[in-house]
Amino acid sequence: QPRHLLELLRRTTVHGESNSALVIGPRGSGKTTLLNHVLKDLKEMKQVRENLLEKPFLPGLLQTNDKVALKEITRQLQLENVVGDKVFGSFAENLAFLLEALRKGNRTSSCPILFVLDEFDLFVHHKNQTLLYNLFDISQSAQTPVTVIGLTCRQDILELLEKRVKSRFSHRQIYLMNSFDFKQYIKIFKKQLSLPAEFPDESFAQKWNNNVQHLSEDKTVQDVLQKLFHHSKDLRSLHLLLMLAVSAVTVHHPLLTAADLQEASRQHSTDSKANIVHGLSVLEICLIIAMKHLNEVYDGEPFNFQMVYNEFQKFIQRKAHSMYNFEKPVVMKAFEHLLQLELVQPLERPSARAQREFLLLRLLLDSSQIMEALQLYPNCPTDVKQWAASSLSWL
Repeated sequence: QPRHLLELLRRTTVHGESNSALVIGPRGSGKTTLLNHVLKDLKEMKQVRENLLEKPFLPGLLQTNDKVALKEITRQLQLENVVGDKVFGSFAENLAFLLEALRKGNRTSSCPILFVLDEFDLFVHHKNQTLLYNLFDISQSAQTPVTVIGLTCRQDILELLEKRVKSRFSHRQIYLMNSFDFKQYIKIFKKQLSLPAEFPDESFAQKWNNNVQHLSEDKTVQDVLQKLFHHSKDLRSLHLLLMLAVSAVTVHHPLLTAADLQEASRQHSTDSKANIVHGLSVLEICLIIAMKHLNEVYDGEPFNFQMVYNEFQKFIQRKAHSMYNFEKPVVMKAFEHLLQLELVQPLERPSARAQREFLLLRLLLDSSQIMEALQLYPNCPTDVKQWAASSLSWL
C-alpha cells in the first residue's frame, strides 16, 4: 500500500500526472500515518526535491461548506494577495484562477499540488458536491498536475458520490485494516513503552525496559490490555491508556506497576455521560428517571416533553416527600438544559412552529448508566433513588 501511494504521488511530482485516490479504513487504522510516511519518503527523492509539492490539507470537520474550503485552499496556497478583491462568477472559475496562479511554464514544470481531504465523507454532504466535482475534474485534465487523496472510514463512500462526481474519480482505492492479533498487540504495547537505545541514562533505560517486559507477562496487565483490545483495536486508545499510566511515574515512583495500568484503565473507561449526570440538579435527575421509566414502559419508543412531565407529576403526587412541585415552565427550562447537554436528542430538527412539548425525543443514557450515576450522586434524596429503582414506573 505505501508503494502504490508513493508511486502515485511520485508520478504527479516528477512527471506532472494528475490523479485521485481514496484511502479507506476504520478509525485508528493508520490512514494519516500512511500518507505522512509516503510524503516523508517522497521528500527524500532527489527528483522530487527539485519540484516542490504544494499540500493543501482540508479536514472535513472544519470545512463545513465549499466557500469555507475555497478560502482555506487560498490561505494554504498563500494566494490571498493574488485573489485580492476579485469577484468570480462560479466556484469552478475561482478554483481555476487559483491553480492558474501557481502555474509556471509547461505541464512538467508547473507546481504539482496534492489536495488531502480528511474525513472525506463529510465533503460528500456539501451542496451539489461542487468542491469534489471540480477537484476530480481538474485531476483528469492535462493542465496543472493535481492529485486528490481522500481519507475516510466509510466503506460505502462510492455509493455516496453523485454520478457526475463518480465519473471523474479514478476509482483507485487503498484499504487499510487493523489485522493484528492479541500477541502482536502485546508487542506493540512493549514497543510503545520501551526506551530507545540512545536514551542518555543507560542504566535506567535497562531497568525500565526489563520492567516493561515483566509487565507484558503479568496476568493483571494482560487482562487490562485484553479488555481494551476487544473494545477497540484503535492504537490511539492504547496510546491514551499508556499516557495515563506513565503520568503516574515520579522520582519516588520511577517504574510502572500493574496497579498504575489498572488505574489508567479505570480512568480511560470513565463514562463521560454518566459524569455529566453528577452535576445535574435534583429536578433534572427526576426528569431523567421519568424518561428511564418511559423507555421501560414503551420499550424504547420515542417520547415527548409532555409525557415526561406527566410521569414526573405522578411521582410528585404518589411518592415524593422531599421534592417540591415545580411550575411547568421551570420543568421545561430544566428539560431544555438536558437537551443542551445532549443527554436527550430530538428525532428530527425542530421547526420554528413546532410545539416544543410534543417534539419526539430519545434518551441517550441507558438504565445501567443512570443507576450507576445515581449511586455516586451527592446527597440524592432517598425517595428519588427508590423511584429510579422501581420497575415499570409502578403503572
